[in-house]
Amino acid sequence: MDNKINRHILCIDLKSFFASVECVERHLDPFKVPLVVANKAQGRGAITLAITPYLKQMGIPSRTRLYTIPQNIPYQIVSPRMALYVKKSKEVINIYLDFVSSLDLHIYSIDECFLDVTDYLNYYKLTDEQLASKILKTIEMKTGLTATCGIGPNLLLAKIAMDIEAKKYKNGIAKWEYYDVPTKLWPIKPLSKIWGIGSRLEKRLNNLGIYTVGDLAHYPKITLKEKFGVLAEELHNHANGIDNSLISSFNHYKQEKSISHSQVLFKDYYDEEIFLIIKEMLEILTRRLRNENLECSLVHLSITYSKNIGGGFSHEIKFTNPTQNEDELYLICKTLFDKYYLEHLPIRKVAIAFGKLSKKGGKQLNLFENIEKQEKDEALAKTLDEVHNRYGKNSLLKATSLLASSTIKERNQKIGGHHE
Repeated sequence: MDNKINRHILCIDLKSFFASVECVERHLDPFKVPLVVANKAQGRGAITLAITPYLKQMGIPSRTRLYTIPQNIPYQIVSPRMALYVKKSKEVINIYLDFVSSLDLHIYSIDECFLDVTDYLNYYKLTDEQLASKILKTIEMKTGLTATCGIGPNLLLAKIAMDIEAKKYKNGIAKWEYYDVPTKLWPIKPLSKIWGIGSRLEKRLNNLGIYTVGDLAHYPKITLKEKFGVLAEELHNHANGIDNSLISSFNHYKQEKSISHSQVLFKDYYDEEIFLIIKEMLEILTRRLRNENLECSLVHLSITYSKNIGGGFSHEIKFTNPTQNEDELYLICKTLFDKYYLEHLPIRKVAIAFGKLSKKGGKQLNLFENIEKQEKDEALAKTLDEVHNRYGKNSLLKATSLLASSTIKERNQKIGGHHE
């Protein structure tokens, strides 16, 4: 237990947020009304951005295309109103701030937040479960919205308790401790049910014979490192219920120096196409790292959907061993994308930032590292940098740069990233 933090973390999620907001605005009960939030102009092929709990109880998934909803089920379609959802989200966040300081609040998404209530339990003279119940009741009383809550000793277990178990209880609250890991966390499958593993990462793990969280927890760490680079440590720790990140530390990241790059796309891009854009942006950013002899141990990825959809996501991953390796950083970006991207939604802006920068120095030998491969990769990268610095960034391009969806040739003529 010595290497594990032991906080009282609440992870609160507003149930069927977009659909519930639309119901509250219409004085309807989302548990009794079949309502769908989708872009009507896209016809029956439109993707549902949210559905009411009433429809979920009938077995309809939250995100699907309208034509997959059985025709014998009547439902009302309403167009998304992102400005309204942001306004309601702010109302709920203000409720959280009535209970905790902003330093102990992490806004994870428009409908989900983490609260560290460790230092507040004595003040309120309540247990973490009692305080969670009070917060959920306050949200419902003031906004008409219902929520579920996971409680854990760290962010990870609180989040998974909320995702997996909280919805099963009448009060919407589930609490997990470290001793619950073998009985509650390890049996979970498919792997994509847990926080941090998307469908693509799940397939890669399945190919290694890893099907449950317990399989991942007991998989050889050396092999995991060979396959997943700097992410291997996080995968191993999370499979064992370990997450030592603190909410208070999130609030200091933006004050640190970082290298970032963003671009607004000239057309709608989708999941497969966007990976080329991400790779090309990483080429620019890792070149900056090498030119300034820097490494990073934090990657932040931000995706913005097209205006007719609205929204997007902005999340980051921190890791222990700093790197400037393009392949490892791409894997991290891909993991973030797979984790948060809502399938089939059009993308119009991508932003990537490297944080927690440090000077590249002598690296401590690590049994999990393939030192020979790293040295070859670094030598190749430096050679390419010399060519680009001498003859221009477009003097030597990857074959993928000739694809129609590539934008690197145009961007090389305009910009090379910037400090923040």
